[in-house]
Amino acid sequence: MTRVFHEQGILFGYRHPQSSATACILSLFQMTNETLNIWTHLLPFWFFVWRFVTALCVTDIQNDSYSWPLFVYMGTSCVYPLASSCAHTFSSMSKNARHICYFLDYGAVNLFSLGSAIAYSAYSIPDVMVCSTFHDYYVPLAVLNTIISTGLSCYSRLGFADGEAGSFAPGEALYQAGRNVVSSHRKSMVWGMALASQSQLSSCLFLLPGESAQNEAVLNHQKHMAMTLLASFFYSAHLPERLAPGRFDYIGHSHQLFHVCVILATHMQMEAILLDKALRKEWLLAHSRPLSFPQITGAILLCLIFSLSNIIYFSAALYRIPEPELHKKET
Repeated sequence: MTRVFHEQGILFGYRHPQSSATACILSLFQMTNETLNIWTHLLPFWFFVWRFVTALCVTDIQNDSYSWPLFVYMGTSCVYPLASSCAHTFSSMSKNARHICYFLDYGAVNLFSLGSAIAYSAYSIPDVMVCSTFHDYYVPLAVLNTIISTGLSCYSRLGFADGEAGSFAPGEALYQAGRNVVSSHRKSMVWGMALASQSQLSSCLFLLPGESAQNEAVLNHQKHMAMTLLASFFYSAHLPERLAPGRFDYIGHSHQLFHVCVILATHMQMEAILLDKALRKEWLLAHSRPLSFPQITGAILLCLIFSLSNIIYFSAALYRIPEPELHKKET
């Protein structure tokens, strides 16, 4: 099996690297090392959809502009678990299909980061920062962060694919070294950059809570950040399977634990944002400038256009990488 399909510390349970789409779907009901990776995001996807639809049904969305950022956030919280489930489901169709699946996964994660930033800007900004320069530029910077993060994440994976094909020329040693550094930190970078915009503001929530902040919401923000840090640790550390290769191939490996932590973090984050929205509504409407419809749609559209452009560009670049040459045995 080629290196692109192999995970550190996982010895068994791999699907065939040339699986058909039908075989990939059927693998949801077979025990492989990807089965729980799929279900730990597919089931929460339906839970978040249920919460999203329930909130929509009790809101006059056309006239309640105060709730618009919430629905953007809840919508993006449905997108990333679905994208992750699809990526894990269809990643065994081919090498290029695997890379493209995860390009889309990175884009969805970063879109969720932007949705979180929009909700934080609307409901969770500390009192002392409301209408400040930081507040004014928070969402635009989150859009920039999203675009750059998606591009760098895809670029690092392309570097991994390029290095596997052995297509670097001798004169590109410095360039190769730089790209390999990015690739080696790909796992931590994807979530680290995606969570940068929200973690900065979450830190402010603890340091500068303000008079209108509520203890219940702050506690949920703290739980969210703690769970996010734990998720990032599992995502990059390859524990526990690195310590006992083969023992956690099907149940209990780091990516499954990462998925569980991410979903719990999102749930806690959603509870915190809902509390902020409800408990701070009167104060925020009196003191802050709510995000307008053009601002919200503009941010989402810019993110979608540039992120999809990145994904299309790097997906096309995959097919320009030469296949690794087979070295003939000397006779």
